Formats: sequence, C-alpha cells, structure tokens
Amino acid sequence: MHESNLFATLFLMGFIKNYDQLAKTPQRKIVLDLIETAISSIQPENVMGSLFNLQNNELVIKDQKFDLKNFENVYLIGFGKGSARISKIIEEKLEQKLTEGYVIDVTSEQFSKIELTIGTHPVVSQTNIDFTKKVVDRFSNLSKKDLVLVVVAGGGSALFELPKEISTGELIKVYENLQQSGKNIEEMNKERTRLSKVKGGDLARILSPAKIVGLIFSDVPGNDLSTVASGPTDDPRATNILILSNKTALDAMKKKTDELNINAQIYFDEVQGEAKVVGAELLKATKPNSILLAAGETTVKVSNKNGKGGRNQELVLGALLNIDKNTTIASFDSDGWDNTEFAGAIGDSQTLRKAKELNLDIQKFLDESNSFEFFTKVGDGIQTSRLPSNVSDIMIVLKKPQK
Repeated sequence: MHESNLFATLFLMGFIKNYDQLAKTPQRKIVLDLIETAISSIQPENVMGSLFNLQNNELVIKDQKFDLKNFENVYLIGFGKGSARISKIIEEKLEQKLTEGYVIDVTSEQFSKIELTIGTHPVVSQTNIDFTKKVVDRFSNLSKKDLVLVVVAGGGSALFELPKEISTGELIKVYENLQQSGKNIEEMNKERTRLSKVKGGDLARILSPAKIVGLIFSDVPGNDLSTVASGPTDDPRATNILILSNKTALDAMKKKTDELNINAQIYFDEVQGEAKVVGAELLKATKPNSILLAAGETTVKVSNKNGKGGRNQELVLGALLNIDKNTTIASFDSDGWDNTEFAGAIGDSQTLRKAKELNLDIQKFLDESNSFEFFTKVGDGIQTSRLPSNVSDIMIVLKKPQK
C-alpha cells in the first residue's frame, strides 16, 4: 500500500456531528470516514430494502417465504435499540396486510398501525415492564391462523422484560449491578433469563400456536441467537432469521479500503474482554502501514459509581497508555450511545499532547471509571446522537508506515 493511498479521504456521509473537530490529521480522516461507512451500512433502510419484501401475498424475508393467504392476521412485536425504525419500514412494506403491532425503543417514529412506547435502557423500568405485560396479555391466545413478526434487537433484554418472582425495584437493582459488574453479555443474560417470564424462548411459548418469525438484529459477539435480547424467540416453535450483525459493518469497511487499495484486515468479529486491556491488545495486533478492523462487545468493571463513561471510551483511553506517534485508534457503539452522549472516542498522539497540556493523568481517569470526562476535556469524543441500528461495538486501528 502506498502512503499516498493510506492518506486518501473516503467519502463523507455525515453521521458524525463533530467530524470537522475530530479530523485533525489525514489518519483521523480515514478512521472517521470508515466509521461513517460502517454506520451507513447498518442503517435499516439499507438493510431492509433487499431482505424484506412483499410480493403479492408472498412475504419474502431473506431466504424464507411466507404465504400470507394462510393467515387471518399479521401482527408485529418489536423491542430493542433500533426496533422502531425497522418496524416503521416493515409497516410501510406490509401496508394493509399488517393487523396491529407494538414496539418499544429509546427513539421515536411515527406509525399508522403500530403503538410505540419509549422505554429505558440499559436499566429496566416500570414503563418497560408495563409494555411487556400489555404485549403478553394481548397475544396470549393466538391461533395457527396468526402470523407474528418479532423484531428482536440489541438492548431488548432491558426494554422487553416481565419479572418472575421478583419486584420491579429488586429487578432494577439487579440490572444496575450487572451493568457495573464487568460480566460479559452471556453471563448477564443468564442472570436476566432466570428472573424473566419472556426470555430464553418464553415469548415464543406464549405466542404459540401462532406462526412466529423472529427477525434478529444481533449486537452480540458470535451472533448466538439465544443471547440477542436474551433469546425471547429461541425455541423450535419460532423461525428465527438473522438479518443484521457486525459482519455487515466490517465487510463494508473492508470493501471501502479495498477500493482505495489500502491494506486492511478484519481481525475478529467476536472481540470480548476488559475494555482497557482490549485496546492495548488491538494495538499490538496491528501491523505498520495497515488498518485493523474489529467488532464485538467488551466489558467495564466500574470502580467508581460516580464516574461516567462507556466501554468504547474506556477501550481507547486504555490504549493511550501504549500508543505511539504512528497510530490512531477509535472505538464506537454502533447505536451512537456509548452509555453516554458520546458514541465512542478516537485517540492518537494528538490526544496525548492535549492531555499533557491540560495536565490530565490517563491512569487516574481509568482508575475512576471516568473516560467520558477525559474525552470531553481533550475534545476527542465521537458525537452522533442516537442512531436507529445496533450491532454493538466497532474498533479501528490505523498504523502509518514507520520511517
């Protein structure tokens, strides 16, 4: 790869609101434009256009076909971050074929036949529980003549919840503790499922004997369908179709670098581990004169409950302890919300210089679980606002040629 190609500017689509502020170097511009490419590739309009279509009375979802003449009613249930926009597209495509639907998300959409609830994430709330109870009560007595489309998106564990043998207050405490525990997604979902009436396939059992089609928008490493939103439709009664995962974003970025003759590799799509440690590992895995692309979901064990931050910001902050002048690293949450107003962060020698000017101790901010304050001060937090799609976290490391 020629250095001139490495510094080429990719096309800009405009998801990053503070792009101009962040794009201080040619390397940063490349990384930021790859982020734009990744985000664009997973937007519902781009994904659903080819994967969900109604042709006369035949509903085609990816490689599956459903004859709507066999059903008297078509219902929709949606939950998770991004489920509202996805459900909006489904409503428009189905037109009069859709009977009714219920969706809970953290972002709003305007619907004709679907009732929307704005819920809370990452911690469950009474609003989320009330929504889930309404859905369960409404769809507990369906027949084989009913078709239920279930949009299952990341974040659905908190948004779609009906507790079993535990009070709302106690459940909220469980969710808060899990968020700060440092446990991975599988460990957290195991605990959530144990306390829930709708997880681990239980929603499918409630909807049976209706025909159940789960549209899965994965935000978990490895795309284990039993883990996305704690697997509410993970049961032989349901037909589950994986619609979107982080591979879509990784492939889009790799395609863009190939077009520009930039040496890039997809490192891993199942990155897990403690965020501040993973950052350093990604730096080591990146060869000079290349770009590393990765995705997954790291964890943060919160040491200070008064600190503010997210796993992507912590990953970049941890990496700054080991970064050199030739390297730029970024990590961001694909839904635009890294547990804070920042989607994530970008870091390089410019970040280190600014931190030195401000007399900021990187290790101290790590110890206090306060990555958001650090990136606010140095001005390297990535701002997109909430986005209507979610495949968890994307990481990019760029190393210039060594001179």
